[in-house]
Amino acid sequence: MDAVIRSTTILAVRKGGQVCVGGDGQVTLQNMVVKGGARKVRRLHEGKVLAGFAGASADALALFEKLEAKLQEHGGNLMRASVELAKDWRTDRILRRLEAMLLAADKESILLLSGNGDVIEPDSGVMAIGSGGGYALAAAKALMDRDDLSAEQIVRKALEITSEICIYTNDKIILETI
Repeated sequence: MDAVIRSTTILAVRKGGQVCVGGDGQVTLQNMVVKGGARKVRRLHEGKVLAGFAGASADALALFEKLEAKLQEHGGNLMRASVELAKDWRTDRILRRLEAMLLAADKESILLLSGNGDVIEPDSGVMAIGSGGGYALAAAKALMDRDDLSAEQIVRKALEITSEICIYTNDKIILETI
C-alpha cells in the first residue's frame, strides 16, 4: 500500500512594501493527522528571502539547501537563483525525483518553483501552493483590497479561513515577514 501524504497550505502576499509567507503545520498520512506543528516556512540568505514548501519534507529540506546555495552563488538575486535551481531540478537525475514545490519571496518578487522547471511570478502579488492553496489564494485575493490589512494580516486571515475549509490544513500558522 502506497502512503499518500497530503499536507500544507503555503501562502505568500506582497503588499505595501511588506512580503509575508505563511503556512500551516498539519501533516497527514492517508486519513490520519501525524503532525500538527510542522514548520514549513523558513528564512534564507541572511533573512532576506522567505521560502515555504509543500510536499515531501525531506525533499523540501533538500530544496531549501539548494536554493540557499544558489542565492549565495548569485549574490542574493532571487530570480536568478530560482531559474538556476529550476534548471538543475528539471535536468538532474536525482533532483528530478523530488516531490515538493517551493514558494520563495523577497521584497521584489514572489516565485513558485516546481520540478517541472516552473518559475512563476504572480501578477497580483499573491501566490499559494499545497492542498489548501486554492482556498488560501481565493481568500487572500478577496482581502487584498482592504486598505486596513497588511500583508501579514492578510496571510494570517486567509490561512485561518483555509483551515476551516480544507481538511489538510490546520490553524497552527507560522508567519515570516520582511
